[in-house]
Amino acid sequence: MNKFLQTDIQYLKKIGPLKANILKQHANIHTYEDLLLYFPRRYVDRSNLLTLDKLKPNENEAITLIGKFSQFRPIKNSNHKNRLTAIFSDGSGHAQIVWFQGLDWIQKRYATNNELYMIYGKPDWIQGVPRFTHPEIEKLDEEGDYKKIVPIYPSSEIFKKNGMDNRFFIQVIASLLEISKNELVEFIPQMIVEKLHLLDRYTALRYIHQPQSITDPDYGLNRFKYEEMLAFQWIMEARRKKYKTQKAPIFEKVGNLFLEFYHHYLPFELTDAQKRVIKEIRKDCASPYQMNRLVQGDVGSGKTIVAFLIMLLAIDNGYQCALMAPTEILATQHFYSIFHWAEKIQVEVALLTGSTKEKQRRYIINGLRNGQIKILIGTHALLEDYVQFANLGLTIIDEQHKFGVEQRAKLWKKRSDLYPHNLVMTATPIPRTLALTLYGDLDLSIINQLPKGRKPIYTKIVMESQRLRLFGFIKQQIHQGRQVYFIYPLVEESLKLDLMAVKQGYEAIQRSFPNTLVGIVHGKMKPNEKEAEMQRFKKGVTKILVSTTVVEVGVDVPNATIMVIENAERFGLSQLHQLRGRVGRGDYQSYCFLIPKKINPTTQKRLEAMEKFSDGFKISEIDLQLRGPGDFLGTRQSGLPEFHTINIAHDTTIIEQTKQIIRDFIQSGYQSNDYHLFWDFISHTERKMQLDRINA
Repeated sequence: MNKFLQTDIQYLKKIGPLKANILKQHANIHTYEDLLLYFPRRYVDRSNLLTLDKLKPNENEAITLIGKFSQFRPIKNSNHKNRLTAIFSDGSGHAQIVWFQGLDWIQKRYATNNELYMIYGKPDWIQGVPRFTHPEIEKLDEEGDYKKIVPIYPSSEIFKKNGMDNRFFIQVIASLLEISKNELVEFIPQMIVEKLHLLDRYTALRYIHQPQSITDPDYGLNRFKYEEMLAFQWIMEARRKKYKTQKAPIFEKVGNLFLEFYHHYLPFELTDAQKRVIKEIRKDCASPYQMNRLVQGDVGSGKTIVAFLIMLLAIDNGYQCALMAPTEILATQHFYSIFHWAEKIQVEVALLTGSTKEKQRRYIINGLRNGQIKILIGTHALLEDYVQFANLGLTIIDEQHKFGVEQRAKLWKKRSDLYPHNLVMTATPIPRTLALTLYGDLDLSIINQLPKGRKPIYTKIVMESQRLRLFGFIKQQIHQGRQVYFIYPLVEESLKLDLMAVKQGYEAIQRSFPNTLVGIVHGKMKPNEKEAEMQRFKKGVTKILVSTTVVEVGVDVPNATIMVIENAERFGLSQLHQLRGRVGRGDYQSYCFLIPKKINPTTQKRLEAMEKFSDGFKISEIDLQLRGPGDFLGTRQSGLPEFHTINIAHDTTIIEQTKQIIRDFIQSGYQSNDYHLFWDFISHTERKMQLDRINA
C-alpha cells in the first residue's frame, strides 16, 4: 500500500509521540490511513436555522441560531453550584444562555467582543423565554458561514484528558485530508468503478469527514463498503479456486451399501430438498478435486441422514469417513443416530472423545489403521497424531466456525497423497448473506423443506402471573403420558448464578410436581452422569427434565411434547428456535412456552417472532437484524472477519452484488500485472480483517 498512508501517526502535526501512543492503544490508530478511516459514529445536523421570533413556545427540538452575546453575569451560590448567564440576541428576539462549567474561560472568550456566533442546542423555557444550557458555539467567519453538519467521533475519557476531544479529531483529520489529496490514487479496476458508479476515495473521505449535507456521509461510506467487500469476495473466490486444484478421491459409483440402505432401511421418505442436496454433493465428489460444501437446514430438516448417505457413497468407493463436532454431547448425538442406521447394513462406526476409555481408544486406533472402522465420529480428539486412517476420503465438520484453521487443516492432512472431500454442516439456519460471508469460500446447499407430516409447534409467551395455569396444563399432558423439558439459561459471564438458578428451578419443579419423577442436566456434570440422566428421560423413567441449553443438541425424545424456557429474554432467537426443535419429534402435538423474567419492547418483539414464525431461516433473519452478527453467532470470536464498514445484517445488496462482480471479473480473463495496486489492497485488507481466522 501507499507509503505515505502507512506513515506513523505521531508525525502528523498536533499529534506527536504521547497522543500517538494513546491513539494506538485505545483506538487502533497507527497510521495516516487508520486516522482517515476513523469514521464518525454520528452527525449533528445544524442546518435547522431559525430566528428567535419564529421559535414556537415550549418547542424543545435542537435548533441553530445566529446572533451575538451580551450581559454576561456570574452567579455564585453558597452550595458551590456557580453558574454563568448571558443574553443571546439575533435582532428578532433574545434567549438566555447558561453555563455551569468552564465559567472563567467562557466569559473571557465570548464576553470581550461583539462578534457573530452560531449556537446549537435544545431550548427549555423559563416564563416564556427560551433558555439554552451549554449550547454548541461556533464563531462565524466574515461570510457568516458555519458547519451545518458536524461529525461526532468515537471518544473516551482518556482522549479528553489528553486534549483529544471532538474538535481535535475534526482539526487533525481536516489537515490530514489536505495533505493526502494526491496520495489517494484509485486502485479498484476501472471497469468495476464504472459498473458500481463509485466515488473516488478522496471525495468519499470528504463526504464522510466534512459533509455539506446530511446525506453526504452515506454516499461516502458506500465507497468504502464496496471496496471492503470487493476485497473480501476476491479472497473468498481465490480460496474456492484453490480448492478446485486440490486433488481428492473420486467417488465414481453408487454402490451396494448406499442402495441397500436407501431402498430397505431409509427411516423416512427424503424430501425434494434432501434429494437435491445429495445430488449436488455427488456431483462434487465425482470430481478429482476437493469438495468444500456447506449444508445448512432448519431444525429437523434431516441434515444427518444426508451426511450418512454421503458417507455410504464414500465407503462404497473404498474410503473411510470422519465426522468432527465441537462438543461431546453433539458428537454423541451424531454417533447414536449414525450407529443405529449403520448397524442395519453392518458398517462399523466408532466414537472418539476426550472421555473415551483407554481400551476402547486402542481398539479404535487399530480399527482405523486396518480399515475395519469405516466411520469415526468425535470431537477435537480426532486431531490427535495417533488417529491415523487407512484411507480417509470424506471429512464432515459440524459447526465449522467453532474450529480454527489449523484444526481443520490437521484433519485434512490425515492422508498425505490426496485431500479428503469436505462437507460442513450447521445446525443453525443462517441468513444467506451471513452464510456467504462466514462461509464465503464454500459452495452452499440449503435443505429448505421439513419432512412430511410434521406438525407446527404451538408457541406462546407466558407471563409469571400465568405460571399456575401453565403448570395445570403440563400436569394434564404428563397424565396423558407426555414428557416435558424445563430450560434455564447458562452463560459463562454468570456461570455460578445460572447454575444456582438451574438447581433452584429443579427443586421448585419437584415441589410443583410432587408425584412426578424429575431429572436434571447441566454442563458442569460429568459426561457419564449427563448421559445417564438423558437416557432415563429418553426411556420415560423421568417425566420432566430440568436442564441448561445442553439439550439444544441432545438425544431425540419423540414423547417429549412440551418445552418450557425460563428467562426466555436471555436467549437469542436462533437459540430459542433450536431449543424448540427438541420437541415435535413424534406424532403428538407439541408446545413451546416462553417465560420472560424481564420484558421490554425489544424483548417483546423478539419473543413475538417466535410465536409468529416457525421457519428457522425467517427467525434467523430477524435475529440477525436485532442482535447483529457477533451476538447472533454467540461470540465475537465467531470466525467473522473484522469488517470496518459492512453491516452484514443490512448490506445484503452489496454482499450479493460484489460476489457476482468478482466472479465476472475473474472470468473476463484479466491480466494480473495490470492490477498490482488492487492486489496490494487485497493483501492489506486480508491482514487487517484477520482472515486467517476463517475458512482457509
